[in-house]
Amino acid sequence: MGNRGMEDLIPLVNSLQDAFSAIGQACNLDLPQIAVVGGQSAGKSSVLENFVGRDFLPRGSGIVTRRPLVLQLISSTAEWAEFLHCKGKKFTDFDEVRQEIEAETDRVTGANKGISPVPINLRVFSPHVLNLTLIDLPGITKVPVGDQPADIEQQIRDMIMQFISRESCLILAVTPANTDLANSDALKLSKDVDPQGLRTIGVITKLDLMDEGTDARDVLENKLLPLRRGYIGVVNRSQKDIDGRKDIKAALEAERKFFLSHPSYRHMADKMGTPRLQKVLNEQLTNHIRDTLPAFRSKLQSQLLALDKEAEEYRGYRPDDPSRKTKQLLQMVQQFSVDFEKRIEGSGDQVDTVELSGGAKINRIFHERFPFELVKMECDDKEMRREISYAIKNIHGIRTGLFTPDMAFEAIVKKQIIKLKQPCVKCVDMVIQELINTVRQCSTKLEIFPMLREETERIVTSHIRDRENRAKDQVLLLIDIQLSYINTNHEDFIGFANAQQRSSQTNKSQSSAGNQVIRKGWLTINNISIMKGGAKEYWFVLTAESLSWFKDDEEKEKKYMLPLDNLKVRDVEKSFMSSKHIFCIFNTESRNVYKDNRTLELACDSQDDVDSWKSSLLRAGVYPEKTTTVESETTTTSDNFSMDPQLERKVETIRNLVDSYMAIVNKCIRDLMPKTIMHLMIGNVKEFINAELLAQLYSAGDQNALMDESQEQAQRRDEVLRTHQALKEALAIIGDISTSTITTPMPPPVDTSWMGGRRSPPSSPTAPRRMSSGQRPAPRGAPPPPNRPGPLGPFNNSADSPQAPSRPNRAPPSIPSRRPPPSPTRQAPP
Repeated sequence: MGNRGMEDLIPLVNSLQDAFSAIGQACNLDLPQIAVVGGQSAGKSSVLENFVGRDFLPRGSGIVTRRPLVLQLISSTAEWAEFLHCKGKKFTDFDEVRQEIEAETDRVTGANKGISPVPINLRVFSPHVLNLTLIDLPGITKVPVGDQPADIEQQIRDMIMQFISRESCLILAVTPANTDLANSDALKLSKDVDPQGLRTIGVITKLDLMDEGTDARDVLENKLLPLRRGYIGVVNRSQKDIDGRKDIKAALEAERKFFLSHPSYRHMADKMGTPRLQKVLNEQLTNHIRDTLPAFRSKLQSQLLALDKEAEEYRGYRPDDPSRKTKQLLQMVQQFSVDFEKRIEGSGDQVDTVELSGGAKINRIFHERFPFELVKMECDDKEMRREISYAIKNIHGIRTGLFTPDMAFEAIVKKQIIKLKQPCVKCVDMVIQELINTVRQCSTKLEIFPMLREETERIVTSHIRDRENRAKDQVLLLIDIQLSYINTNHEDFIGFANAQQRSSQTNKSQSSAGNQVIRKGWLTINNISIMKGGAKEYWFVLTAESLSWFKDDEEKEKKYMLPLDNLKVRDVEKSFMSSKHIFCIFNTESRNVYKDNRTLELACDSQDDVDSWKSSLLRAGVYPEKTTTVESETTTTSDNFSMDPQLERKVETIRNLVDSYMAIVNKCIRDLMPKTIMHLMIGNVKEFINAELLAQLYSAGDQNALMDESQEQAQRRDEVLRTHQALKEALAIIGDISTSTITTPMPPPVDTSWMGGRRSPPSSPTAPRRMSSGQRPAPRGAPPPPNRPGPLGPFNNSADSPQAPSRPNRAPPSIPSRRPPPSPTRQAPP
């Protein structure tokens, strides 16, 4: 029977594969299998039925096998079949097996002769079979039949390649004897994926249907178109025998008589036939498994190690133990507190490399988003001057004032300070949202206890919302404090005497910072026409005076330099076809910004990048566009007034004073806002989680209910334990097999250059011919020349051959012929 221990491994791993599939575990056990490949009517189905000894495969015209049939033959004392999709149901009538195959095929592919790569798994238990796993693939066809798709040939080829391209798959290439072997589709496909011929076994069918006077002796002796694993000939039942329900046992007996009586095959009759093919396939498969055993064992061991720690935790697990629940509750709350603090304060372990989150996101809110929101509240220069002129005139009333009124300065400053409330409240809202997101991220480790996770999120989120109101009240109080007293004696305030000189000083400071680089990075110019190449990515460099872009970050080839004078930033709505976030730069005087474009659309990968670039542009003096209301637009268009020189000087003075004082206020607010939020919210929430969360959970209700694990966790625990035990059993069995079995060495290499072009083999003076031609084969008196495989290929080295010496696993470069010379006169045996 061959390697008995290895035969025990085949059904074991088959069971493992089914078990892992049933529990949804990706164990990745790639058990070596045998794929049966051949053309239409090559006799593939008959070979499989001969193995089983039963008629169980569909018959008919066209493509009969329309889905891969994974056939697992298992030696057993009784005979029955079962399908993976009908678990628990035993089929003892093989006519019902055929009907089930047809019904299951039609269920997926329909009745239109279509094909599907979804396999049908069939197990056959029988005392007449050896342990084998074969895959019957659809026959290769050339022309669509009926309403089959026009590319049916390509579909079948793709499906076959999907199976035979695996290194663990042996290829059973079935070719009828009454066709030209050099044109065999099965051998051609196997050559594509197995150019060295290490995995291909040749099967020659229909030897009894060859033309009179011809034979396939050269092929079966592995002389013509040789294969590393050689060829085996079989004789199947004819269509008349099938229609007449000829018994397969009688057919096998007739096959045996054919080989014994045929003058060309009788000297190798013990190497031919279906029983011999089944035995060789069993040996080849078991030996192939043995060859892959080290990698197979390593894969099992790595998966076992990955599950060891988790399985050890689950092994003594008692879900209803109160002490376990109390201990686990303490551990979970402590872990939640540590994770929250790490995400806020930053940590070297478990660093997110995809996006900003937690403390880093809040830092960006404090120092990029919040300053940008503050600047958006500033008045436009023309609007500011108009408001100042109205204030001066209204303060003077009916009189014509001689001096610049300080009340106008105070009125304008207070109006600007009130505008700061909106960005301050928005900053608090953004920090609140990020804190809540951080809580949800930290609570993912609590998902095995759904009630605990839900209650933890509820308690912490409620506390954050409670602190939100206090933080907003405090922020608004900061603004009210600024409104309560305008301190014109501040050390940074320029005062009335220096107000006139501020403009010149500002210009000097801006010119001195002209070469300062503010930001560098990649941006995509989005509004380049398709005719000019479409959107392109460039390396941008932003300074205090210009925005330049280069071909790459080496900054050698400058594409353009855009001065920042009269430029502003505007948001652009994201297109549903685009994954990028866009903003644009435009000129306030309606001039072209870049070549013929009024705007320059720039795209980033994320909204955070957009906000960061807009903040950098803000530092360079490129302000965001103001969103004006209908009322202000009406006022702007209707008031085209002119000011006398005296009023204009007053307006300029107050304008400089307002800018100076608002710079002081903004500086103070930008400093106090992060401190206020950190003290009243972030620090307080951390203290609450450390000190009060556990007490709140205990007072929330039944602690046992909180620690009830989820159904998914219970299923996961059961799967881990089952998988761990199955892996241990498989490793134990593999360990026994590897020390108690022997193997047949791999056959030596053979010449496979015939696939590149047909040529005569060196041992024959004649060219290859069709096996169905009317010519007799050339005389065979001399032994084959050296450097060629001996007759019967691998079968000379089989374990049961009396002439096979013991050899190491490494094959020699060539094997001399051992075929006995034929007698001069061939006569049929009596």
